[in-house]
Amino acid sequence: MSTNPPHSAAFEASIQRAERALDLCLPATDAPPVELRRAMRYAVLGGGKRLRPLLVYATAHALDHDSPALDAAACAVELIHAYSLVHDDLPAMDDDALRRGRPTCHVAFGEAMAVLAGDALQALAFELLANPATMPDPATGMRMLHTLGCACGAEGMAGGQALDLAAVGHELSLPALEHMHACKTGALIRAAVRLGALAAGADAGTLARLDRYASAVGLAFQVRDDILDVEGASTELGKTAGKDAAAHKPTFPSILGMPASRARLAELVASAHEAIAPLGARAALLAELADYAVKRTH
Repeated sequence: MSTNPPHSAAFEASIQRAERALDLCLPATDAPPVELRRAMRYAVLGGGKRLRPLLVYATAHALDHDSPALDAAACAVELIHAYSLVHDDLPAMDDDALRRGRPTCHVAFGEAMAVLAGDALQALAFELLANPATMPDPATGMRMLHTLGCACGAEGMAGGQALDLAAVGHELSLPALEHMHACKTGALIRAAVRLGALAAGADAGTLARLDRYASAVGLAFQVRDDILDVEGASTELGKTAGKDAAAHKPTFPSILGMPASRARLAELVASAHEAIAPLGARAALLAELADYAVKRTH
């Protein structure tokens, strides 16, 4: 079994910070509706790469900033990600029974409770960003809310999932495939970076540079996912391997072949590194996350 490369101390510290913040922001299970609260915690705290919270923290660190707003933003973007996975796994969507090495939320709690858990996680994400106790000035807070809302909607994650469902059994051009994944996967990754940058008060030029980085990382993450779906085993991936091919979904390997997919992956990570080079040594964690998107084994 292959393993992910070792992480830096900053990487591990950021993961632990995200885990603590997520545990604190989720509702306890000692009050009704208990089953809904259990399903919410199950969906979020059952493992995961925490890439999106890491990107929030890494971006702010690159800009020499830290504040409670970062924990709210990191949790908000991860809660949106978790809700999307719960809904994507439903029988009406991707119909998957395995996620992060465990039964998917609807298998563990039933379809109705899984839908409600996803709904509640999405609402909690926006509640966190709208909390004046942790958010910066109102104008910045509104920009952060707008960023996350756009990443979730018809022009972002939900739209990408709709394109994904419509693409099953059809051939797509490479630009169409990249657009689909820029919405489905990339939009929330770009939002995570932008949330960290907005909290840090980044100027327009820095925001544009970081968006180029995030766009490259988001697409690289998906190309690697497609490669792992071909090469990986379910026991290591924590989800069903080979499912894309079985469902006749267009993927980078199915369109480009494996060698060209690997070459595209290398191009994307090089673009990510180039975008953040002017930020210097403080962007080391951002650089590490770009490399992780390429080298991860699950």
